[in-house]
Parts: sequence; structure tokens; C-alpha cells
Amino acid sequence: MPLYLTAGITLLASILLPFAVKPWLVRMGVVDVPSARSSHSRTTIRGMGVAVSLATAVGYAAALLLGAVTVDRSVFLVVFAVIGASAAVGWIEDLRGLSIRGRAAAQLGIGAAGSAALLVLTGQSFWWLPLAAVAIAAYINIANFMDGINGISSFHGILTGGAYAVAGVLAAQPWLTAGGAVLAMAFLGFLPWNLSRGSVFLGDVGSYLLGASAAALAVAGFLSGVYVEYLLTPLLVYLADTGYTLLRRIKAGERWYASHREHVYQRLTDVGFSHLQSAATVSVCTAAVIVLGFIAATAPLAIVVLCAAGSLAVLVLYLASPDLIRRFRRRHKVTRVPAS
Repeated sequence: MPLYLTAGITLLASILLPFAVKPWLVRMGVVDVPSARSSHSRTTIRGMGVAVSLATAVGYAAALLLGAVTVDRSVFLVVFAVIGASAAVGWIEDLRGLSIRGRAAAQLGIGAAGSAALLVLTGQSFWWLPLAAVAIAAYINIANFMDGINGISSFHGILTGGAYAVAGVLAAQPWLTAGGAVLAMAFLGFLPWNLSRGSVFLGDVGSYLLGASAAALAVAGFLSGVYVEYLLTPLLVYLADTGYTLLRRIKAGERWYASHREHVYQRLTDVGFSHLQSAATVSVCTAAVIVLGFIAATAPLAIVVLCAAGSLAVLVLYLASPDLIRRFRRRHKVTRVPAS
């Protein structure tokens, strides 16, 4: 019951808070001006991730006060501290901007501090510190890169949070269940706003919150002994899209660090997909990989191999989808013979 109450309170807060936050953002003049990597064409209110951040804070507080997390509360609080600090950096970026070095330093600092605390609490070796810190900082940026079309971030938060909530149940880690439920409900409540056609954006505060939530829960779960298949699979499509796009840009001799809109999900909109269709494609692929990963976690070796092959096929098909669709449409046009 405490978990259900926590989820319900988070969902309600996420549904209602945008109505209060939006007028405040308008008064502050927090707007998004289209750039080279944008998939929108007009100036839009950004920073609505503040509402999701507040809903997340409400959810974490409810989980503690209602007793949804009765053990490993320190781990739960460290995860929330990483999320809160990351959202704060994102808000500063939305409000006045930060240099690339400043953002990187802040993200790595948050990742290192959070990881060090988690290592102490879980009793794991400090050899994990560099990898954990970079993982948190990197995924904050990945979530930011992938937040370019309507709905994609909310779907990712819902799927990742839901997967981690189930993983917490299977691994007997109530803090992971609660953290996953809060993540899922915070973005479920925001979904109608995120699907709206260009009226408001999450902004960096929202995408940093999403990336930090997923990464901090994953790192804490890994250090607590949760199966890596439970933790990694919700992130694989985002990781594959970002990594593949980076390699393509490097191979083409482009400035890989410059703003762009060459991610697979963005290229899908270039071949005729709507924002919702592109976001749904990412989400369906993510859901498929999650299911296969959860099956593989405790299955015999033969099933593990099949699930791994299936996950690889899903990822390859997703990465190739814009080119496949383009070729199909070109071939279809060529084969159509106009009536004489």
C-alpha cells in the first residue's frame, strides 16, 4: 500500500504542477530558440522539467514518509541527491547557460560524489568509482541529446522507471522499486504536456533529471547486486542511438561535438515519421529489449543466447530504420508506372 500511495501522489503532483509552473516560466521568459539540432521551428517555452523535478521530489519524500522504503534509505537518499543536483545544473543551463567545460565539470563532480557515497554504503571497491562517475555524467548528456521530439523523454522515463520498479521487486530492493515507480509516474503525469505540439519543452532541467534518474538508479542497483540485464536493457536504445550517431559523424569528418539533428530518431522524422511515430518506434524497441533482457537474466544459456541475438537484431533494425524506409520509398516510387 505505501508504494501505491507513493506512485499515486507522484502522478497527481506531476499532472497538476505544470499548471502552476508554466505561468511562472512565461513571466521569467525561459524560452527555447531553435538551433541546428532542433526538430522544432519556433520559439517555445522550456524548463517545464521543473514541474517533473518537483513531482520527483514529492515522490521521494512520500516514499520515505509513507514507509515505501524501510531499508537502504541512505542509498535512496544518495540517488535523490544525484537527481536533484543534476536537475539544478540543468535549470542553471536553461536560465543563463553554462560553458561546455562548466557542464562537464558539474556532471562529473555530481557523478563522482554520488558514486563515492554509493560505494561506501554498498561496501564495493573504489575501483568502480571512475566508471560509475563517467556513466552517470555520460547518461545525463545522452538523455539530453535524445530529448529532441515530442513525447520521447516521457516514454523513456515511463519505460525505464517501470522496468526498474519491476527489477526492484525481483531483486528484493524496495528502494529501487520506489525509485523506479517515482520516475515512471513523474513522467507519466507529464506525458500529455510532452506530447503537445511544441507548446512547452522539458528543457535541460527535465532531460538532466531523466538521465540522472536512470543512471543513478542503475549504478546504485549494480553496486547492490541487481542483475545487470535488469539495469542496462532500458538504456540500450538510447546508448545505441547516441553511440552510432557519434561514430557516423566522426567517420564523416564532422565536428562530433557540434549541435546537430542526425540522431536516428530525428532522421526518422526526416523520412516522414511524425514526432509521435518516431518516439513510439524508440519506445517499442526499448520495450522489446527490456523484455528480452529480463528473460535472459535468469534463463538457461541457450535462452540467454537467443535473447541476446534478439536484442541485437532489434538494435540493428532500429539503427538502420531511416535508411531502410528511405530505400523502400525510393524503390516504391521507381516501380510505380504512371498511367498513360
